Amino acid sequence: MSSDSPIITASAHSVPSYLNADNLGPWGIYLQQVDRVTPYLGSLARWVETLKRPKRALVVDVPIEMDDGTIAHFEGYRVQHNTSRGPGKGGVRFHQDVTLSEVMALSAWMSIKNAAVNVPYGGAKGGIRVDPRKLSRAELERVTRRYTSEINIIIGPNKDIPAPDVNTNEQVMAWMMDTYSMNEGSTSTGVVTGKPISLGGSLGRREATGRGVFVVGAEAARNLGLEIKGARIVVQGFGNVGSVAAKLFHEAGAKVIAVQDHKTALFDPAGLDVPALIEHVAHNGTIDGFRAETISAEQFWQTESEILIPAALEGQITAANAPHIKTRMVIEGANGPTTPEADDILRERNILVAPDVIANAGGVTVSYFEWVQDFSSFFWTEEEINQRLVRIMQEAFRSIWQVAQENKVTLRTAAFIIACTRILQAREMRGLYP
Repeated sequence: MSSDSPIITASAHSVPSYLNADNLGPWGIYLQQVDRVTPYLGSLARWVETLKRPKRALVVDVPIEMDDGTIAHFEGYRVQHNTSRGPGKGGVRFHQDVTLSEVMALSAWMSIKNAAVNVPYGGAKGGIRVDPRKLSRAELERVTRRYTSEINIIIGPNKDIPAPDVNTNEQVMAWMMDTYSMNEGSTSTGVVTGKPISLGGSLGRREATGRGVFVVGAEAARNLGLEIKGARIVVQGFGNVGSVAAKLFHEAGAKVIAVQDHKTALFDPAGLDVPALIEHVAHNGTIDGFRAETISAEQFWQTESEILIPAALEGQITAANAPHIKTRMVIEGANGPTTPEADDILRERNILVAPDVIANAGGVTVSYFEWVQDFSSFFWTEEEINQRLVRIMQEAFRSIWQVAQENKVTLRTAAFIIACTRILQAREMRGLYP
């Protein structure tokens, strides 16, 4: 295309997708985010419709025999959003409220996230509509293996690599790997990441997402001239991500003054005893009952802090609570925790938001390390893994910061500019087949 050729946008001949933003929850939020970045894509904008449709969406029935002899049916999903840059990559969540819209959006955010940190993956995500707390261990294993068998046709070490997410862990990944391997007739450790160390898992993987949140938070604080030592930290969600991030900020001298989980919220202006809180959660499954002042959800969101870390589920910071949030910066440990409307409010209030697509990319980055180690059968030390993780996260954040400054846009839009450009450049170079 010559330099004076007109910019070509999406074809008018395309039939509009029914996957539009109206009433589509998380997927609608993602589409709005893509629309915001389109003006910055130049000639690549003609490919932008690629980002607005998942490459492949699989809905499966997951029937299992329960311990009491009854047959239960659960609905499962696996969505591959885009594989222009490499195989699909993204977690599997077990939650009673999982929807196709949610899984589609999460798969798309994985495309953006993987491109933002420049690991060679596309985006994918999976889930089952099930409350795992109501299943016995045997039932959980059966539902995991049946789901894996149903999505077996589209996953594989070079096709789509699942990983842990909400309510899934290294044991679930071990069952998935074993089921896939049995179906293939040979052991395939690279089909999932987040596995136990004894099955080809990587050192540092369990802490990787929370560590990435800390690294991005430290970089953002440095750019704002904010000292981590003595900074007040508020954390929503105290699972794998929130607890690790809280621990690392605590060790760096910050004060974690408020924490919220699915049951309650705690507050201590002098700083919570984070190691003791982690131990309490390990024994009780919740922060409830820990020795600290209990506060309401409304009070939690209004707690004054320097850094707020939403590390639970999507859609937590909304137009309703964003006007009342009192913090210098938001570091998104969860996927999609801030709605577009809330994003605008926070920007108007001069509150910096480090978006999920970079802030929680530590997990997929170390998943990439695990995948590489499985293929080479050569494993790295935890120190090597953490050093590489920090380098990649710092380089990615600094690139995003620079693009944000150059274009006078938010860090989220800057991350999308970088990621969408990389994805669409790959798509354009590959062309269309057939």
